[in-house]
Amino acid sequence: MSKLIDFESYPISPVLDRLLQDKTTKQNIIFATDAYLENGPDFAETAQITVDKLLGYMKIKIQPRVEKAAEEQLARTRKKAEVFTPSWIVNKMNNHCDEEWFGRPNVFNTEAGTSWVTSSAPITFDRKLSWKGYVDSKRLEITCGEAPYIVSRYDAATGDIIPIKDRIGILDRKLRVVSENAADDAEWLKWAERALQSSYGYEFQGDNLLIARGNVLHTFAEYYEARFAARPDIKLLRKVTNIICWNFWQMDGLTGTIPFSIPKQEEEQITLLDFFDNVVEEQQLPIMPICRVMDWRKDCSISYDTIRGGKSCLPSRKSCQQ
Repeated sequence: MSKLIDFESYPISPVLDRLLQDKTTKQNIIFATDAYLENGPDFAETAQITVDKLLGYMKIKIQPRVEKAAEEQLARTRKKAEVFTPSWIVNKMNNHCDEEWFGRPNVFNTEAGTSWVTSSAPITFDRKLSWKGYVDSKRLEITCGEAPYIVSRYDAATGDIIPIKDRIGILDRKLRVVSENAADDAEWLKWAERALQSSYGYEFQGDNLLIARGNVLHTFAEYYEARFAARPDIKLLRKVTNIICWNFWQMDGLTGTIPFSIPKQEEEQITLLDFFDNVVEEQQLPIMPICRVMDWRKDCSISYDTIRGGKSCLPSRKSCQQ
């Protein structure tokens, strides 16, 4: 079986250094798993993932779950509750969301047991709904793993490749709508980027996040090639990678910060009782800001708290220049 993700090949290799960026910390994403600790302290849970660690002399092998040994899969399930959903269940759940949005069932496909039959006719929109509105509708996959709900290049449970015409991810559906409705190439590029900008996901473990980002990048490149019969150039790859790194970020969903850190808000609210109960743990953990994500329509970054309904931070114009 060929590699599902290859960090040494196009389209990932030209932008791998950028694909490792953490937009909140201005550093790289961290491993956030002890799966690579046998390679030394530089591969500890809190260590940053770097190009050298992926491709250098001591390079490690980061693989999708389906390509990992069964023993490692079981260990990650026990430690991090890491499981991956078969594509037919992903399709069923995404179909439910689209049924709510469109007000009718079977918009993109018809479910058939553990498979589906893709609708061959272009997706139709009534007077109240527009294809641009669908593309701009924001979708977030929490604890996204390899992002199977966003993109469906392969079945995350089996590794089977899914042809573009039969893909069922959220971004896949948006890009299909763009391809069916864009009047010309310029409009396709504009709305393909907006499809990316409206698709979000966060993940705790750094290796999973890197695979998710790679899958999203691959997906954009594949739909681009299907449209233009050519590969995206390096300038476009960098632009798309910037969107991906903002929209798919590393975070502990319980704290809203990068893994193994204390949110600033919590630290400011520590009471005397909290101090006695948690002084050892909190002294060992760094205090970090709440993760930031990009509001592309306002062209500025916002605190994740704004999304989850908590205390928000003011938009940072400086962040928008990255």
